[in-house]
Amino acid sequence: MVDVQGSCDARFTPVREALAEQIRSGNELGAGLVVDIDGHTVVDIWGGWCDPGHRTLWGRDTITNVWSTTKTVCNLAALMLVDRGQLDPYAPVAKYWPDFAANGKEHIEVCHLLSHTSGVSGWETPFTTEDTYDWDFATRRLATQAPWWEPGTASGYHAQNQGHLVGELVRRVTGKPMKAFVADEIAGPLGADFQIGASEADWSRIAPIIPPPPLSFDVAALDREGPRFKTLVGPLSNAESANTPAWRHADLPALNGHGNARSVARILKALALGGTVDGVRLLSPDTIGVIFDEQSHGTDLILDIPLRWGIGFALPESESVPYVPQGRACYWGGWGGSLIVMDLDTRTTISYMMNKMAPGIIGSDRSENYVRAIQSCLT
Repeated sequence: MVDVQGSCDARFTPVREALAEQIRSGNELGAGLVVDIDGHTVVDIWGGWCDPGHRTLWGRDTITNVWSTTKTVCNLAALMLVDRGQLDPYAPVAKYWPDFAANGKEHIEVCHLLSHTSGVSGWETPFTTEDTYDWDFATRRLATQAPWWEPGTASGYHAQNQGHLVGELVRRVTGKPMKAFVADEIAGPLGADFQIGASEADWSRIAPIIPPPPLSFDVAALDREGPRFKTLVGPLSNAESANTPAWRHADLPALNGHGNARSVARILKALALGGTVDGVRLLSPDTIGVIFDEQSHGTDLILDIPLRWGIGFALPESESVPYVPQGRACYWGGWGGSLIVMDLDTRTTISYMMNKMAPGIIGSDRSENYVRAIQSCLT
């Protein structure tokens, strides 16, 4: 028996019980959950194990690779530049990155990168995971290739390359790689235990990733000329990569953020709180409003599920992730089920991070179970 640790207001006892049950059943290995309401943390709990052999307990300061939840911090960084007047979300990407105009991309706007509607949702093959570690090589390749569909007409999840696209904009505007920008201007000022990649000094407290079951469909059976196939193989994902030194050293702002439920909530609750956390101002309310400028609403060309995208974040869509609040809210998550939800109507932030990956890209049975338990306590 493993106890769930941390603090939990009495009315959220069912949330603690939900996490304990998922760990007891073996559905969950190790995980953390945080709920923040109006700047007050009412749930900060964790439990389980870092490893399948049950040798190391998941502790208060355990961190893990959070996959595409990293994109929420990456896109927050871009919005901070919007807030400072250094980046125009409706300007062509080529205004800041001239080489990107090649091959018919001169009219692609910054907002298209932030909403997965640019048509540049992966790398033309041959391209490997190891190639993503070489920033200059990877971004040059993106600058030279053509879009795979008409930009701005539909979303196609930029699964592995959004961090390079947005990160190159941040680098060109500020002179800082995304890894440094997050450390210096987001995590550092907030005191958030979050980083792009992971310092070797922190490797001993990383809960390794446990890969998900195989995909429910055969990638090889897809249309080889279609954007879904080209994105999924450009490059082909390998969850085990997240446990390697090369991955942890890399700057992959779409994929290799390391943190936990507490640190992700610490950063992203800025959106639910009007842009400021404990006196640290990241955004203005007006810039937060930019997130809700809907860019697409329909079946995503890559994930093949209905999605509604604002600028930088997904917006509520009752069919694909029905347990996300349906008002003025935004969210996203990571491969295997991690999730961060910001409900601006109630000034509530929900954060769930774990290391045992479930099937699917966005959400899981576990994340739904926790969010529904939290929503029930809130109402």
